[in-house]
Amino acid sequence: MRYLVSALFFLWSYWAFPQSEFAKAEKLFNQEKYTLAKPLFENILKETPNHLKTLEYLGDIEGYNKSWDTAMMYYGKLKTLNPNEANYYYKYGGCLGMKAKEGSKLKALGMISDIKASFEKAIQLNSNHIDARWALIELYLQLPGIVGGSERKAEKYAGELLKISPVDGYLAKGRIAEYFERYKEAEKYYTRALTIGGSKTTYQKLADLYKNKMNQPQRAKLLLETYQDKTKS
Repeated sequence: MRYLVSALFFLWSYWAFPQSEFAKAEKLFNQEKYTLAKPLFENILKETPNHLKTLEYLGDIEGYNKSWDTAMMYYGKLKTLNPNEANYYYKYGGCLGMKAKEGSKLKALGMISDIKASFEKAIQLNSNHIDARWALIELYLQLPGIVGGSERKAEKYAGELLKISPVDGYLAKGRIAEYFERYKEAEKYYTRALTIGGSKTTYQKLADLYKNKMNQPQRAKLLLETYQDKTKS
């Protein structure tokens, strides 16, 4: 019996150590102290190479540091270990997109299909994935028409967002209208989003439109003051 107790104590100690280290690393990560969190996560990974959350945190840290290839290495491993998790595909596609944006145009062209496929896979796995739809909207807006850019396709995903999250849907429609310099239309959609959501983001989007696109800085100022007064009460 004594040997059994000793063995159980050993196993508990072996398990508890990485758990306590993980909690410490996670706390540092949540405090955005990524430089301090990274070596702790790397040590945990040496003990448990397939620890999903550790891999994800390390991918997030590398993404924050704009080390896109290293981040994709972590997310790629996550996709292999758990191919049914939508966020892994979304984050992988996001890193691929940033790498394409910062690289040469020729290389970027060769990445477009993989970027789209990653975001589309995220939506396939999670039909309510909001961020993947936002990413596809931006992709179709930013791409030239000759290589797949399309307002119609961007509108398709904005329409899907409208059903999932009306605030996001109206913000997306406003974003599309603003991109194509239809500012009155954008104002209409941003106002609807503000009326429904009333979040800081909705106030900021409409204020930015007034200030930067419609040459109405005073109106933008009053709008933000309204939000500040609202949060104080």
